[in-house]
Amino acid sequence: MNPEKEDDVRTNPTTDRWKALDFGPPPSGLAEPDQPVLVEYLSGQRVAVITLNRPHADNAITTEMGVRLTEVLETIAVRPAVRVAIITGAGDRAFSVGSDLRQRHDMTKEGWLRQRQDFDRTLYTLRQLRKPIFAAVNGIAYGGGSELAQTTDFIIASENATFGQPEAMIGLAAGGGSPALLPRALPPGKALQMLMTGDPITAQEAYRLGMVNEICPQSELVDRARHIAEKIASNSPTAVQAVKRAVRMGEGEPIEQAVAIMTEAHWRSAVHRDRFEGIAAFNEDREPTFQDPDY
Repeated sequence: MNPEKEDDVRTNPTTDRWKALDFGPPPSGLAEPDQPVLVEYLSGQRVAVITLNRPHADNAITTEMGVRLTEVLETIAVRPAVRVAIITGAGDRAFSVGSDLRQRHDMTKEGWLRQRQDFDRTLYTLRQLRKPIFAAVNGIAYGGGSELAQTTDFIIASENATFGQPEAMIGLAAGGGSPALLPRALPPGKALQMLMTGDPITAQEAYRLGMVNEICPQSELVDRARHIAEKIASNSPTAVQAVKRAVRMGEGEPIEQAVAIMTEAHWRSAVHRDRFEGIAAFNEDREPTFQDPDY
């Protein structure tokens, strides 16, 4: 089907199947931004703000966006000054609706598998990031976009945000992590309902069920995210990374194994110079000056 006819089909739909998702294939023929992913460093380079930058396509993830996001995450991982990262979407409609289905429409099997490998590398890089990273979900988060948010350490969202896994509706089993991650964030039955029906949930329901930490008006989301990030960045990055590792490595382990992982992280921080600085700052009633992490 040529792009013009495809656009006409979307304008004059023959089914209500996709109505609840509130999005369609990205429009054809629009100019792409110079960079599909932007990164801005704030607070003396300590806070990195990553923005998915295809607002004309509801920040749908193309192969090029996935490759660029991996590059950004790898750069943040090795830049000592960066202590925390935020990931959000450009525009006021969507965080990301997941993979760009227009790009995927005419993909060969080989092209599809190559893209899947690229996306898997992006998500693996995100999961392995030692530094804290959280999502500021500013609208629709579907498919791979929702999975991207789920892969971060925690989520805050705007009041108009929605979360969904509609892969089964287009003949796919979700492959970006949600079958493993969603039952950890939601009651398993609710996770399965979302994965099986494709029906999205609102930010309010995601908050009620514990998937989202907090909700705020969309106009306040970026400022709130930066406030949280600056609070994290003001703490010892070595301690923050150690506690993140303890939580991640201990998750799902028997309690004594999880406590052993925590204890190792605790003792490493106990002999670190940041511990001496933090206690001195407390006793001297001043702001601590924590060093950048060793790695």
